[in-house]
Amino acid sequence: LGFCQPITIETLREKHPLLDAVDHERRPNILVTVVLFGEPVRWETNLQLIIDVLLTSGYPGNPYHHESYPHIPVLACNMDLMWVAEAQSPRFGHGTFMVCLENIYKKITGKDLKYEALMGKPSKVTYQYAEYLIRAQAAERQWKQPIQTLYAVGGSAAVSQDDEIDNSWENELASAAAAHCRSVLVCTGVYNPHTEVPLDTRETITDTVFHGHRDFRFDPGLVEPDHIVPDVDAAVDLVFQLENFAP
Repeated sequence: LGFCQPITIETLREKHPLLDAVDHERRPNILVTVVLFGEPVRWETNLQLIIDVLLTSGYPGNPYHHESYPHIPVLACNMDLMWVAEAQSPRFGHGTFMVCLENIYKKITGKDLKYEALMGKPSKVTYQYAEYLIRAQAAERQWKQPIQTLYAVGGSAAVSQDDEIDNSWENELASAAAAHCRSVLVCTGVYNPHTEVPLDTRETITDTVFHGHRDFRFDPGLVEPDHIVPDVDAAVDLVFQLENFAP
């Protein structure tokens, strides 16, 4: 992804072994940016050490300094609260880990955890970047006709409006050119046909139907898919049909 000197949780734990006090079998000063990629295996270790980094301005060997606010930059992606595997019920996703981290930070400091950027679906900049790549591929193939319609295929019909996040760097991407973006919901994900969507968006702060991230503003219209199909294979067939394309 272009990071030249990444410091992982394992690297941090090895450099400061006394900070990881939960696993007794493993017990025995660098300024960083915290990047949250996905849910870890050892939640207690990751939650503890990330809090250490945030409350010491990137020097986890030092005592906590609650006046260090705003904290060092935090970037996060993969914000799905739940995901579906072989189990009968959905499993915790990285979004659940983020909820834990946000609440622990606020419980300790009394302040909200701030994100430099939130990336990945359903972040707006992710869709903008996807269109940017599609246009670049079309240009490489010397397609003369502009792309009018984009199709987004996923297991949860959700696009969010990230008004809370200042993504000023997204201006590096060209403005949207496609006339339409059609959502195709596949039923193999966390989709539940019996879930009711509230009409009053003000209720979504506490309403369990909204599994999106804390910093995304919810709009009921953004969870209504244009098409619903059984699986990805059917989604591809649908796009071919809609575009009158014969593979």
